[in-house]
Amino acid sequence: MEPLHVLCVLGTGMNFDAVERVAGAVGGPQFSLDREFSVQEHDPRMPDAFEACLAGLTFTDADWDAVDEHDSVAYVLAKGGQEHAPYISERMLAVVAELFERLGATAIKSESSGLAHSRETWLALAEDAAKPDALRRAWVKRPIHSGDVLHSCGMHLLGVPDVELETEGLLDESRLGEWVELIDGLAGYLLTEPRAAEIRDGEGFRLAEDAPRWLLHQHACDRYDDEDIFFNPYGYWRLTPA
Repeated sequence: MEPLHVLCVLGTGMNFDAVERVAGAVGGPQFSLDREFSVQEHDPRMPDAFEACLAGLTFTDADWDAVDEHDSVAYVLAKGGQEHAPYISERMLAVVAELFERLGATAIKSESSGLAHSRETWLALAEDAAKPDALRRAWVKRPIHSGDVLHSCGMHLLGVPDVELETEGLLDESRLGEWVELIDGLAGYLLTEPRAAEIRDGEGFRLAEDAPRWLLHQHACDRYDDEDIFFNPYGYWRLTPA
């Protein structure tokens, strides 16, 4: 299954024909409007849905008012293979900016990684869309706690595996910052280092020469069904203590 970008767009007075035209013109032929699920009406489920997807504490009172007061919900889709994934994700950020600035969008979240940003954050990320780190911050949710691991979700939208990290037992809140930095470090390596495609199972990884060494182990995505929008066909790299 090829990764699918699904953007949930809330707005006031949005013209769906215009949304579809802009998605195709700014994004490209891979972009479309999902006419089946887009609706010209308020959806009372959206406040809870956005709250579950927030990235940090970026939402302002104005952002929450936008979620509460929307009168239309549009779903913008984009699909492309692994080779074109970073480009598709970059163009989706350009579409986000157009929707906010010209077409009445007031709040946006990614269904494909369960991630929502404030209007201000989305626009700042769109300005830096050519940078791999901006794409990671835009589309990759982390850290997600599941059992004995922390993991990311959304790297499939950039054409690479997601990252897992073994927490060595119970989640230690005092080490969370350290672990997130490590997840981000490996994610950045996978996105920018040409040699990343040649990593072999069991290799070591560290953020710096004097940093603790971790071992890398690759495995398939078994956390989500292969028809789930969160499914990563490129699998995971798991960091385990050396």
